[in-house]
Amino acid sequence: MSKLVTTVKFLWLRLKRAISPVFIGLLCASFILWYILKLQYTYTTNFSVLVNIDGERMRVPCVVEGKGVNLLGYRVYARKELKIPLADLKYTVVNDMDESGELLGSWYQLDAHSVQSAISVRFSDIKVISVGDIPQMAVPSEESAN
Repeated sequence: MSKLVTTVKFLWLRLKRAISPVFIGLLCASFILWYILKLQYTYTTNFSVLVNIDGERMRVPCVVEGKGVNLLGYRVYARKELKIPLADLKYTVVNDMDESGELLGSWYQLDAHSVQSAISVRFSDIKVISVGDIPQMAVPSEESAN
């Protein structure tokens, strides 16, 4: 281990003598400025949004468009979940039947356009272009009995 540390120190001293510290500082500053300029462009990317619909948590894949700064900010914000009430969404109830006609369960099939609109309203700086496959939600048992 000490031989590795000695080798790294030797290479560092040799590099420090060959390259000016001012050059290294200006190289770092130019990289930072280039990165800041690149963040002002508009990008399109895939984005997975954590959604909570009346207690049911799911990940909804989306394609979003926005400035790099906003996308980077929402990438950090994406760890939080969006709370969307079921009343704000359009859906159909799908009944799952077996071959004998017995009801196995009921599911909410959410409309992709209404989910896209609900997510778009909650993201102000980026545009949600499309929404991927939305998983079905189980209908609570008191509603399926009606």
